[in-house]
Amino acid sequence: MIKNLAFLLFFCVLFSCKTETPQAPPVDKNTIIDSTITAFQKTLLQQQLDSVFKKYHFNGSIAVFKDSLQLYKRENGYSDFNKKTKIDSSTIFAIGSVSKQFTAVLVLLQMEQGKLSINDKASKYLKEFRNKEYENITIHQLLNHTSGLNLMGGKLMFKSGADFFYSNDGFNTLGKIAETVTGKSYDDNVTELFKKAGMSNSYTGDTFNGSHFASAYLGNPAKFQEVSNMPKRLGGKDIGTPAGGILSTIQDLHTWNNALYGGKIIKPETLKQFMAKSAERRHAIFGKMGYAYGIMLNIGKPGSYFHSGYIKGSPSLNIYYPDTKTSVIILSNIADEEKGKAYIFKPHIEVKKITDHLENTLTQMKEKK
Repeated sequence: MIKNLAFLLFFCVLFSCKTETPQAPPVDKNTIIDSTITAFQKTLLQQQLDSVFKKYHFNGSIAVFKDSLQLYKRENGYSDFNKKTKIDSSTIFAIGSVSKQFTAVLVLLQMEQGKLSINDKASKYLKEFRNKEYENITIHQLLNHTSGLNLMGGKLMFKSGADFFYSNDGFNTLGKIAETVTGKSYDDNVTELFKKAGMSNSYTGDTFNGSHFASAYLGNPAKFQEVSNMPKRLGGKDIGTPAGGILSTIQDLHTWNNALYGGKIIKPETLKQFMAKSAERRHAIFGKMGYAYGIMLNIGKPGSYFHSGYIKGSPSLNIYYPDTKTSVIILSNIADEEKGKAYIFKPHIEVKKITDHLENTLTQMKEKK
């Protein structure tokens, strides 16, 4: 891969040199370079990502889109292991904590309408926060996991605003705040958001009643156990829909990324707030990173916004690279929990390394043009 990228970088530098050819018709060198880069991207992604499928016997779907252009897409394995139903482009997966960015955007939309401020205290909207332990927790702190909240009803992990602690109950609280100020259920609010974004195959665990759902499994394709009561269990107290209960497809998440980061959902100044690093997280799998509002950020290059998701049997990852408007989406429906989270997310880590490296190389090429 490195040799191929080095050659492509050399080609772009060579072609960008000025040449005197008065007899020849004018050539749009940028168009030729861009098309050549795209062709190399497709080739390299196919080689590298196909190897991930093969190496890990990956059961799921991986896709890479550059704006509206599909650079790579592959499905493998089964959405239903018992019926041997194959995963295809219409397969709907549980996306776990990738759901949190939808909840964050819902709250920010209410801010835009003047129904709340991110500096408001949660106690303004919810009576369960009107006690000495929780009274100073703000919406901002819930959005970036700096509230100190772990489980509702428990003691705070630290003084609100002083540190970072990842809290599903914090995001479920945000869902309740959105319900309070809109007078609508979370399901209704997020369904309206799906429609606004142009997403046609996304649901919550409670609203889904269709087909093409990828049942979740623990174990491996040779020895598996189905996770019971999916997807309805996602709306229960153990997970909570605002924190991790959304179902979606590869195409819908691509549509979401383009709509969100393209400024079609929230205003430009609100989008800046959404993306702004306001905390740091030391992720057990992906390492040190920045955290904004329901979204994680690379520290260093390349610039990217991403979030992993995991509910039993369903590991996921959604990445967006703003410089090239590139989406990388990984969805799956089986996980061998006995081997640990680090093992479960090995394919996701490898894909991110591949696409991070490619993004950095493309940035170098751009600078040489």
